Amino acid sequence: EPRRCGHFVRRKGRFCRMVPAPGRRFCGEHGQEEEQNDRKRIPCPLDPKHTVYEDQLQKHLKKCNSREKPKPVYFVQDINAGLKDVAEIPEKQVPLSSLSIEELQNLIIKLKKASNGLELHLKEQILSHQALQEALNDPKNGESAFKHLKQQASILGNMEKLHLLGPGRCFVEFGAGRGKLSHWVDVALQNVESVQFLLVERATTRFKVDGKHKGRDSIFERLQVDIQHLCLNKVPILEKTKLPVVGIGKHLCGAATDLALRCLVESYTTCCDGGDEEPAAKRSRTPVTRVAPDSAADHGKNTEDPKPVAGIVIALCCHHKCDWTHYVGREFFKSVGLGPVEFHYFQRMSSWATCGMRETTSKASTSEESEDQPSDTEEHEQTFSRTESGSDTLQGILTAEERKEIGGLCKRLIDHGRIEYLQQQGYKAALQYYTESAVSLENVLLTAVPSPSLIKEPT
Repeated sequence: EPRRCGHFVRRKGRFCRMVPAPGRRFCGEHGQEEEQNDRKRIPCPLDPKHTVYEDQLQKHLKKCNSREKPKPVYFVQDINAGLKDVAEIPEKQVPLSSLSIEELQNLIIKLKKASNGLELHLKEQILSHQALQEALNDPKNGESAFKHLKQQASILGNMEKLHLLGPGRCFVEFGAGRGKLSHWVDVALQNVESVQFLLVERATTRFKVDGKHKGRDSIFERLQVDIQHLCLNKVPILEKTKLPVVGIGKHLCGAATDLALRCLVESYTTCCDGGDEEPAAKRSRTPVTRVAPDSAADHGKNTEDPKPVAGIVIALCCHHKCDWTHYVGREFFKSVGLGPVEFHYFQRMSSWATCGMRETTSKASTSEESEDQPSDTEEHEQTFSRTESGSDTLQGILTAEERKEIGGLCKRLIDHGRIEYLQQQGYKAALQYYTESAVSLENVLLTAVPSPSLIKEPT
């Protein structure tokens, strides 16, 4: 094309569309192809996907988009990472597929023994909310969109049942992606005053819905940070308003759930108590938990006892991505005679609940593709090979139904550790099925509100 770079991009089947300098045939990126060009281009040390003139390297490094950006004020290194006792973690983890039949059977015995006496049969609490009825009845929505809407409607219904949809709240959506869950919460609260939204997402996200809320009374702010390093107490808008926080999330993968729980009930609550600003991993394991009003009508009461966390509502997901170093239920595991080795195998075995004995396990969780991250399907897919999932080892030993049952036990055991953790922190926590398995294989919702016994009567 006239006045365009002469380099042909084979991958795209067309010529480069950059405009070269006057008198040049190629743009700066492809200048090395020009015979008379004596300037050398080298890969950028910050991102080798692009190149730069060697004699302009220092100038480029100061403005390269891949340079390390200044950390925001709410970034505190590893504040929610948990205790990292290296001695507890084996140097080399043996793959599940490498275990002998006897070792695998011993693990299953330990699992069943630890699960004995726990509440494993969760109640169904499949609810809906008026805010989504129009969208649910819209015939233009396809099957995938309909499934996501049903899940969001049930999450909002459960929030309403816990009296968490009310004025004077800051909703923090962890793993927000496009922010659709916050969007529907805002729709449900469109006539309510003093509502804020913090959308936490470590990756840059396309097709965000934040723009739909410009000009509205609600305040939407996006925090691009890993939950592991997020100090809510230092977020300027929270520092200013000091509104009670409601932590929410839809399909918050593996360790991200543990990081979010610790962010809410340890680092944030302890900081709000006026303690030091060291990472939670270095502070006491039992910080004082201050509780939030149990309903919108209670907002404003008992002002002498600030209550920073009003509740938590998180749809759980991807237990196979959990990590012992971040897991909040380690004390529970130790109390039933289990440790990091058993946890490693149980979190791998948890995938059996959703992948069974299928030949192509990558299709096992297609309904889990996050609506918030449509181009990032691997976040919620079981991508185990037959060898990793142990199918060869288990042939003739466990049926598909038995594998599914064991995988479910692993999930519930890991989740029970989270429930006990929240109870020790002063919360009334519960697990329930919030949608049908036909809608989502990951259909368990974790909810927590301050324990009534901790709410002080006004003096």
